[in-house]
Amino acid sequence: MLYYFLFPLTKFFSPFNVFQYITFRMGGAVLTSLLICIIFGKFFIAKMHAFKIHQIIRNDGPSAHQTKSGTPTMGGALILFSILVSALLWTRLDNTFILMLMFAALFLGAIGFTDDYLKLVKKNSKGVCAKSKLFWQTLLGAFTAAVIYFAPPNGAYLTSINIPFLKEVFINLSFFYFLFVIIEIVGSSNAVNLTDGLDGLAIVCIIIASFTLALFAYFAGHANIANYLKIVHVSGAGEIAVFLFATAGAGLGFLWYNSHPAEIFMGDTGSLFLGAVLGMSAVFIKQELILLLLGGIFAAEALSVLIQVLVYKKTKKRVFKMAPLHHHFEMMGFKETKVTARFWIIGIILALLSFASLKLR
Repeated sequence: MLYYFLFPLTKFFSPFNVFQYITFRMGGAVLTSLLICIIFGKFFIAKMHAFKIHQIIRNDGPSAHQTKSGTPTMGGALILFSILVSALLWTRLDNTFILMLMFAALFLGAIGFTDDYLKLVKKNSKGVCAKSKLFWQTLLGAFTAAVIYFAPPNGAYLTSINIPFLKEVFINLSFFYFLFVIIEIVGSSNAVNLTDGLDGLAIVCIIIASFTLALFAYFAGHANIANYLKIVHVSGAGEIAVFLFATAGAGLGFLWYNSHPAEIFMGDTGSLFLGAVLGMSAVFIKQELILLLLGGIFAAEALSVLIQVLVYKKTKKRVFKMAPLHHHFEMMGFKETKVTARFWIIGIILALLSFASLKLR
């Protein structure tokens, strides 16, 4: 929005020229969302306490978590508000990618909010049932696939996926690419949701992934850089970088209150839409498989749950002491802060490996 108001005034005041630069708006977006989260965080937490919207702690989990009973949740609403305000201010709203990301954030944010509201306010233990969540996530994925089909960001690579670390190697999935898009978005949304179980764990992994994908988006949107790095050039992808910087900034602001011991949790209100935003961004910039590497923590958490459920149904035995994976390590005797810090380190290593893929092509 600032671009439309201030950039045209360049002829009267030349410094307004900076609003045309994506890098400047990326900086503005990250600082804006960060400050919104920090400034309004205390007020939001106080309101959640007043409304008695507190996290329900599982009795069968690590005993140390029982001390978290009474901690406010639904902090995802604060993250969503921060991202949207920052995006409205700093992105170009004539960009299809931005409109799609904002819609996805609002759509799944509303689904997550409804789930948290039913569980915590209406005391409905089921909330939004798993099948309903999966339906709406799949609908969003299908809508995204349809938009890509009718307005492809790069027609030459419409149904192809790039193989990381290999120079200009693509696999054409043909019709199955659209099913792949749905799986990526639904999987990413649910994987982040499953990772949100320890103080600061999910949000830091989201910050790392957002910063990394934002740089990939910036590179993809710059024709010369994309050509030099041998990645697909996607016109308009630079605006995705601004949105992802807003996401990372909101994550940093939320971490101010979510770091151990957490003063607030994000709940499904935040985790569902944040995961979808990462998945959609990777699809838009034609880096679908990089997300599997970059989001390795999310993938491992989701895989641990899948393995646990499938094996238990068949053998009545558990592979992990408790799923998701972070609880397994807690049940082995590792402290929450130790598990969280080590997962952060792994997340950073995976981000560095993702960047390394650019030069090993």
